[in-house]
Amino acid sequence: MAFLEMASEEAAVTMVNYYTPITPHLRSQPVYIQYSNHRELKTDNLPNQARAQAALQAVSAVQSGSLALSGGPSNEGTVLPGQSPVLRIIIENLFYPVTLEVLHQIFSKFGTVLKIITFTKNNQFQALLQYADPVNAHYAKMALDGQNIYNACCTLRIDFSKLTSLNVKYNNDKSRDFTRLDLPTGDGQPSLEPPMAAAFGAPGIISSPYAGAAGFAPAIGFPQATGLSVPAVPGALGPLTITSSAVTGRMAIPGASGIPGNSVLLVTNLNPDLITPHGLFILFGVYGDVHRVKIMFNKKENALVQMADANQAQLAMNHLSGQRLYGKVLRATLSKHQAVQLPREGQEDQGLTKDFSNSPLHRFKKPGSKNFQNIFPPSATLHLSNIPPSVTVDDLKNLFIEAGCSVKAFKFFQKDRKMALIQLGSVEEAIQALIELHNHDLGENHHLRVSFSKSTI
Repeated sequence: MAFLEMASEEAAVTMVNYYTPITPHLRSQPVYIQYSNHRELKTDNLPNQARAQAALQAVSAVQSGSLALSGGPSNEGTVLPGQSPVLRIIIENLFYPVTLEVLHQIFSKFGTVLKIITFTKNNQFQALLQYADPVNAHYAKMALDGQNIYNACCTLRIDFSKLTSLNVKYNNDKSRDFTRLDLPTGDGQPSLEPPMAAAFGAPGIISSPYAGAAGFAPAIGFPQATGLSVPAVPGALGPLTITSSAVTGRMAIPGASGIPGNSVLLVTNLNPDLITPHGLFILFGVYGDVHRVKIMFNKKENALVQMADANQAQLAMNHLSGQRLYGKVLRATLSKHQAVQLPREGQEDQGLTKDFSNSPLHRFKKPGSKNFQNIFPPSATLHLSNIPPSVTVDDLKNLFIEAGCSVKAFKFFQKDRKMALIQLGSVEEAIQALIELHNHDLGENHHLRVSFSKSTI
């Protein structure tokens, strides 16, 4: 809990009125705001006061556009002597590619960025970024560490680097020295001449090689979500209008409904003997909430899958197209249809069209659900949860063996025996096991939850 004193009673009323219908989320946690009985805050000698003061100064600095603040807090909020102007940035939950331009746009809000080097280390996308002044690095770290670039993914983890200066040899999509436009590209690629603004399709949208990323509003710096308001700045940290879809945990930018904006997928090359609407519902439901599925009556190797929105359709397409299912390589593309039509009364359908819009099995209907942060590509290792205490290792292994899988490894989580990892013989086996065993009744009113894991055993 915390107290927050606004500049005026009017500002406090405005804030409470705004957040009563739309609960804000900080790092996936709902935050509830109400009036206090205190008329003002006494902040002398309170524990954590330095941190609170430092946070206030960071917000003030961003709002005023000036980072040269006088009278900094007395201990942990201050810039340490000799502190590096270079930040080391690790991006976790990298569901969408984060470009050098995206980093430049975000971090430029806190001061002049001189150089950026991006690289992959230990299977993690990382960057080194050098500011003109250590003060800029300090405020950027305070404001951005732990924030998401896109809603519920691409989380920034920021530390100070031991380096005090970066040596950039090439200006290309991996490294850039903004003080030296004469550097070669070093890879035969044309240099990236257009100004930074050209990298962004519209104000408030961070560009990405995946069209779906454009439909994800940048989660950093919603004034409504983080308190960091940057007036009149387009892009990642600009003030953005949150539409009602924010209530569902899917922030949306007006006019940016994904590119090209269709939530219906055409899925082809299916195995007509084994595929069912329910199977497609479970599989595509890993990447979003499936509303309707239609297997084509005259061509049963083709199907339409309608997702809740265009972002989820793009995410499912990116992760599932090219995967093997029941011996065939599945293909998914955006359909020309805007919605899946239910059969008219009396029309022959053989149960090939199903409406799942009110299914209790949707993974993403809860605002701020942890499921948003646990979306991974198909893998041979599955994450199992909601396991009752009476179910043993052998029970679970046998369940997967009976479903036709070869179990290579299994382990319960040490701290929470309700969860486990199971490694199967192939990714295809894992996909088929997920379809068959997600929501399997384990008894004691427990239904097994199955997801793809980013870990291996």
